[in-house]
Amino acid sequence: MLLVGVVARTQGIRGEVVVNATTDFVDDRFGEGAELFGRPMPSGPVERLTIAHFRMHLGRPAVIFSGVTSINDAERFTGWELRVPADTARILPPHVYYHHELVGCEVRTVQGEHVGTVASVDGDGAAVRLVVAAPGGQVLVPLTQAFCTVDVGARLITIDPPEGLLEVNGGWRA
Repeated sequence: MLLVGVVARTQGIRGEVVVNATTDFVDDRFGEGAELFGRPMPSGPVERLTIAHFRMHLGRPAVIFSGVTSINDAERFTGWELRVPADTARILPPHVYYHHELVGCEVRTVQGEHVGTVASVDGDGAAVRLVVAAPGGQVLVPLTQAFCTVDVGARLITIDPPEGLLEVNGGWRA
């Protein structure tokens, strides 16, 4: 299941909730009639949710789930993760990746030196960086075609970083 958002809070008195979206396809994922799978965090039973109403509110999706008619009904969704099945993911253009495809990939230099494993991905658009858990600490690597080659199938990212990039991260080697 792919994370597409987290319910931030209620909005108004008619059962609407505001979502912190983690998808670039907001209209598809949160449009009226869309189905999501939600659960309270940190754990809890999964529920199928259908979007009855959708609008954008201050740059974030504001939705009403089917069967929810009041703020009292909506309050229980605060903090819930909203997910969709992985097989509903769109095919992305070349050199564009879903975060879940990058997290867990090994990072190596073109010389074959192990840098670490991608722990998370920060940013969006042209300002994406990999947060790499390295033996000597965290390493931040800009995800750019200029020096990163991604092989999602092999779970490997090979980098040819400019001189000093890895060293600026401090003692990244163990």
